[in-house]
Amino acid sequence: MKSDFLTISQNKRGAITKFQINDDPTNMNWVIDPDYLASLNYHDLDKLFGEFNVTIDGKKYRSIDFNPQVTTSDLTSQVSYHIDSLDLVQHFKLTGKALTWQFTVTNQADREVTIHNLGLWVSLAYVMFRDKNVQRNANQSAAIFPSISQNYTKLAAIRRDNTQPNLGLYQTKGNVLSVGTFNEYTNRFFENVSPSLDGMLFHEIILAGGYDDDKRPHHDWIYPQTELHVKPGQTITWAFALQPFGSRQDFYQVAKSYGHPRISFEPLVQSGQRQRFTIELAKDQVIKRVVVKHHADGRLIEDDISDELDGTRLIYQPKGVGEHEIWLTFADGTSDMGVFNVMSSVSQLLRNRANYVSTHSYSGASGKVPYSFSPVSNQGESLGKLTFIVQECLLDPKVDDIAKQIAQVEESAVKYVRPKWFINGDFKHPRKLYGDFYRVMDFEYIAHLFYLLSKVPTKYLHLNSPKDYLAWAAQVFDVRVNPDLHDNQRGKEEAQMLGLYFTYIEDLLKDVKAAGLDQEYAEISKSWAITTDRVAQGAKTLSAAMTEHFFDNAGFGPATGALALTGNLAAAKVYGELLKANIGFSNDFRSQSPDRWWEALSYMVHSLWGGITAAAAQVSGENLQDVELVQAGYRATNAILYMYDSNASTTDRFLKPGEAASTYSIAGPNVNRPDLSRNRFGQSIFAEDGGIFSRLFPDGYTGEDDWDMGEELVAYLNGFGQTTYLYSDDQGQLHAINGAISQLNSTDYQIQSFAPYCRRYVNLDDGNQFVMTAKKVIFDVQSNVFHPVRED
Repeated sequence: MKSDFLTISQNKRGAITKFQINDDPTNMNWVIDPDYLASLNYHDLDKLFGEFNVTIDGKKYRSIDFNPQVTTSDLTSQVSYHIDSLDLVQHFKLTGKALTWQFTVTNQADREVTIHNLGLWVSLAYVMFRDKNVQRNANQSAAIFPSISQNYTKLAAIRRDNTQPNLGLYQTKGNVLSVGTFNEYTNRFFENVSPSLDGMLFHEIILAGGYDDDKRPHHDWIYPQTELHVKPGQTITWAFALQPFGSRQDFYQVAKSYGHPRISFEPLVQSGQRQRFTIELAKDQVIKRVVVKHHADGRLIEDDISDELDGTRLIYQPKGVGEHEIWLTFADGTSDMGVFNVMSSVSQLLRNRANYVSTHSYSGASGKVPYSFSPVSNQGESLGKLTFIVQECLLDPKVDDIAKQIAQVEESAVKYVRPKWFINGDFKHPRKLYGDFYRVMDFEYIAHLFYLLSKVPTKYLHLNSPKDYLAWAAQVFDVRVNPDLHDNQRGKEEAQMLGLYFTYIEDLLKDVKAAGLDQEYAEISKSWAITTDRVAQGAKTLSAAMTEHFFDNAGFGPATGALALTGNLAAAKVYGELLKANIGFSNDFRSQSPDRWWEALSYMVHSLWGGITAAAAQVSGENLQDVELVQAGYRATNAILYMYDSNASTTDRFLKPGEAASTYSIAGPNVNRPDLSRNRFGQSIFAEDGGIFSRLFPDGYTGEDDWDMGEELVAYLNGFGQTTYLYSDDQGQLHAINGAISQLNSTDYQIQSFAPYCRRYVNLDDGNQFVMTAKKVIFDVQSNVFHPVRED
């Protein structure tokens, strides 16, 4: 099929194998290509675009096992199946700028038929290509962000380099329950190759059910899992349109042209704060009812707030905590929804976390691994708990027994960390904890721990002085970034890789210089400059987007942050586009996370690298005065905080106050592991899958779900934890990020910061920042001056 705008190829079964936008200069194929699958020896022809799974009266069927009748013309095609007692027909038509897609199910039996599960594969080009052509991975692959709704589901396929055009899928008829994913991948972690991990996600639109009874989420009250009951002779119809779009704003404008409303709201509010909704309606759309739902005391509570609607704006005071769903019903009977989170207090969540880790994770002298914080790992990420405790104690005087918590961390740093990672505690002689090699990346976590201990008041330290710890931090960090300090090629290469140390290196350098540690300062600053200059020079090739994986936000996130901090602004802008494409936008706050799949085998929230990616967006956005980046960082941050939220009610893994889990599987179902769908967990749960996972987690599922958590909270504490941003839109209207804003008169705005430890306000319009701890301020746009609000 071919029109003036699109070219579509189908195989002999009618599945779409090529979807191209005619004016796209790169000729990207927007669906997963069966030829590429064959080149990798992947056997997933059953998941090509347009194939489906259906369970009829308890019996499972796959469309791939049947021979459909296919008829085609220049602008249309029809694919017809007869399975059991059902006729299942797909009709594709090129019309205008779009491909329209209608799917019908007709019951030809003389009895009612039950469809327990029905899933349509919409396998857009979410591919991590297995080659070192980073440009191909960036330009010919898309991140897929779902907004799920009964009648207004849409998928945004965003090219990973954030160039245009992009592709949207928009629901135009029928009821949709969810969007699931299947992951096909190859992991060569234990082989001496880099990159070692590639894969792809196949997306599935769920029209009925979605799960077998023993694998379904048990507490997910937001997304239904209902069956379909089809009466004799009845036809049920769904319809979608696939159409190119440009920017994120354009995605919503195209959706509006298909009758989709848009509900905008804060992804997170805290108890006592009001949620502010803005509703944009499509043509002739009329709101009939507005309901907010949340779960409390084991029951679903519905709050009808229709009377609060003021035109297209609505202000709501939440009455509970945890996930909340706003549900809009329209006069034509259709409905749309959005999901936001309510926390009792972010500062209380952080406090609870520090107290919990101190009480439950520290082993002390008599533990199985003395002086460690569990769970124990050879990887530096496992030290994130320690850095978090120190940073939290430095900011929050209400943490339980600060002296005790700092003493535990200091004891662990001196008696566990130093001798474990370094032979005889000699920082110039790292211990080979991984058989015949050591990980240079581990040292950035260790240096961060020592550096934060150097910031602790002397009265809390018992083993060494702050200056001692600063010297330790400088020495370890020098090993992290100086290739000359390694006698092996792997160490020399890894020393030149960027990492999350961009979150603290500028502060470290300043303190090292002030302390007169001249040799360390000279070596570190030289290595830092060489690394960032090299990354800046290679920005056009996107070389830093590749780590041990073929395309990785653990590469381009730190690259963006590091380049922005060091004044390499042109290069930072190049990598910043990858960040913008990587961070989700959706009607569900959890789907606004950075795009990753390999810890969950599904679209997911990953606490550590999601948080570091969010921090990179925040840091680079501030330095580039790029509102879109700061907004993206803020969206992602609120998805990350969900990993610590003990008030969450929709997951099977409930958390006690202070507990945490590193991973959340967003998609439902996660076809690889349906039991993990929309659930929080730690990665050792995959040990039961065998293969590489049994080697990665030889002790099986430990039940300790937080081994690599903490550094992302330190990044949060030093970013959105202390900062609220202002900016003006195209109409000159002032807005806040990480805060609420209200106009008092023609020149004055009141701003309420959401930062738990508010320290400053940054105006992205001009880059000016104002250091002020007041949680409420008045901003005079005429004089560009802030004034604190005195609260009684």
